[in-house]
Amino acid sequence: MAELIDTLPPVRGRLTAGMPMSRIGWLQVGGPAEVLFQPAAADDLADFLKSLDPGVHVMPVGVGSNLIIRDGGLDGVVIRLSRGFNATGAQPGSQVRAGAAALDAHVATRAAEAGIDLAFLRTIPGTIGGAARMNAGCYGTCMADVFVEADAITRDGTCITLARADMGFAYRTSMIPEGAVITSVLLQGTPGDPKVIKQRMKELLARRAATQPVTARTCGSAFRNPAGCSSAGQARDVHDFKAWKVIDDAGMRGARCGGAQISRLHSNFLVNRGDATAADLENLGERVRKRVFDNSGITLEWEIMRAGKPA
Repeated sequence: MAELIDTLPPVRGRLTAGMPMSRIGWLQVGGPAEVLFQPAAADDLADFLKSLDPGVHVMPVGVGSNLIIRDGGLDGVVIRLSRGFNATGAQPGSQVRAGAAALDAHVATRAAEAGIDLAFLRTIPGTIGGAARMNAGCYGTCMADVFVEADAITRDGTCITLARADMGFAYRTSMIPEGAVITSVLLQGTPGDPKVIKQRMKELLARRAATQPVTARTCGSAFRNPAGCSSAGQARDVHDFKAWKVIDDAGMRGARCGGAQISRLHSNFLVNRGDATAADLENLGERVRKRVFDNSGITLEWEIMRAGKPA
């Protein structure tokens, strides 16, 4: 039986069979991708998807800042955007166009240099494409607040533009078409003094470092805050409860499973202590969910995505 990589359409970018996902994700866990595709440009990606057998599963990934890849790896084609998809530039009207592979922190910094305030992005790990897909946010602002439009390529290779109404933003999620790959995002910032914006970013970074395990192998908040929308039902970062508080109340701060641990600094963070497997992390997360439910009747929902097969 032919290997998947031998059946794929020709590309200008790079196709790699059996790429260990532990080399990509921030948690440094996970089995291999059957095939990893790194397209050279948007037209390379569009041509590939147009010619690809519709039965082949496709999964876009960024830098894995909000993702646990299970130890058995991923079937099909994993698409990772890199060079050619990370340009960032200011636009008229205090807008910023960023390639989907651009890091959130880099976009915030480039925007500040142009006198555009997108400071909240400075403290969010990951890429702009992932931030748009997950409606990432912090400190009272989320992507839905600044999103204008995104260019994307659908599973059948069609290039489309998604307006804000097309995204279906909700708390830490969106409703973009299955298999679609965001290639760039247009954001609406607010004008400001570059020095003031940079100082605010510095303060936000200090605040984050004081309360979160920023030097550890972690994927940010493990669980969504319960009742994750405002009473108006908007996709804003407003909550009735905090996940860390119900985890603390259940006595799970510092809990361990193999090489995984609930952070002692912030109990809504799963940490790889150095030798954790994906199973360690996911199993610990499920233990937390059960303990919280038993203690308070609250069912925590994962904020970290999990994908792939068990070992």
